[in-house]
Amino acid sequence: MTLLRDHDLARAFDHAAHTYDRLTALNPGYRAELLRSARRLRLPRDGAGLHVLDLGCGTGASTEALLRAAPRARITAIDASAGMLRRARVKPWPRNVDFRHLTAEHAAVAGEGPYDAVFAAYLFRNVTDPDRVLRVVRSLLRPGGRLAVHEYSLSGRPVHRALWTAVCRGVILPAGTLTGDRALYRHLWRSVLDFDTVPLFTTRLADAGFTGVRAVPVAGWQTGVVHTFLAHRDAAADARGAR
Repeated sequence: MTLLRDHDLARAFDHAAHTYDRLTALNPGYRAELLRSARRLRLPRDGAGLHVLDLGCGTGASTEALLRAAPRARITAIDASAGMLRRARVKPWPRNVDFRHLTAEHAAVAGEGPYDAVFAAYLFRNVTDPDRVLRVVRSLLRPGGRLAVHEYSLSGRPVHRALWTAVCRGVILPAGTLTGDRALYRHLWRSVLDFDTVPLFTTRLADAGFTGVRAVPVAGWQTGVVHTFLAHRDAAADARGAR
């Protein structure tokens, strides 16, 4: 199967936006683990005085997690799917949350940032060139800025690959058939199988110039399937590079 990319993937998410929250509600712990990953950014003072980017915000579940983790931060949430953003914007939000229709690459071109932290949930396996996006994310961060990536990245053990396929065949693919979004949900299944395992993505982060890279498994049935990746833009390394 050919994975959906770029404009085709954004259009598929546009079409599925009105049912997407119902699908994620079938996943026990979905919102709780997003919140746990957002809190792992460890933003001080509830985020007061900080500007945080929610990269690939979808219908706003990751934005809600960021807001709960750092209620005093200024949060800019961006996504490539206009349909997903429409679903996000109709929800009640405080004034410190702003939604924009942008890709990561366009955020850099548009002069967004710099940001004190970036949160990216379920994004990197869906982009055509994750290395390019990681370089963009690093450029958007202030020196010392923090990154948390919450992603379906398999441990590398066969049992976790089999678990993911079983969940997709039992829940995700049937849901796609019922809603008329079968191509998207087949993409969601295959994109996880084809994406980096945990060791490969931690190496990818380090190769993009991030430091302090580590991976933390989530709890529940998703252990070994979903991980939080934590890293930061090293201010000392930037200073050495400038000399």
